[in-house]
Amino acid sequence: QVQLVESGGESVQAGDSLRVSCAASGRTFSWYAMGWFRQAPGKEREFVAAISWSGGSTYYADSVKGRFTISRDNAKNTVYLQMNSLKPEDTAVYYCASDRRTWAPTIATTRYEYDYWGQGTQVTVSS
Repeated sequence: QVQLVESGGESVQAGDSLRVSCAASGRTFSWYAMGWFRQAPGKEREFVAAISWSGGSTYYADSVKGRFTISRDNAKNTVYLQMNSLKPEDTAVYYCASDRRTWAPTIATTRYEYDYWGQGTQVTVSS
């Protein structure tokens, strides 16, 4: 059974930094690209960042480019999202997800391309 467990979300001030993590189990982590999405109250879940199965390629939403960094440690079956210069509009529940394809040649940016999701971790940024 595949499980994704996020951690690290908390309440911070605007301008602060925060790193959230996602620990995976249940299938060979290094075979799958991983993504981070977020959902604010009353809004659709949106793509934030993704990383290829090897870690060699990354992709970001325009809203976080230059501020957020996605990375992975295949030895620890964990993907990270480092968030710097946080803004109040970054407030949301952050979800990690696993691409449904093994050794995907392209990075997926839509939620429909991911088949397993974590339960989410709350990030709140106050002004």
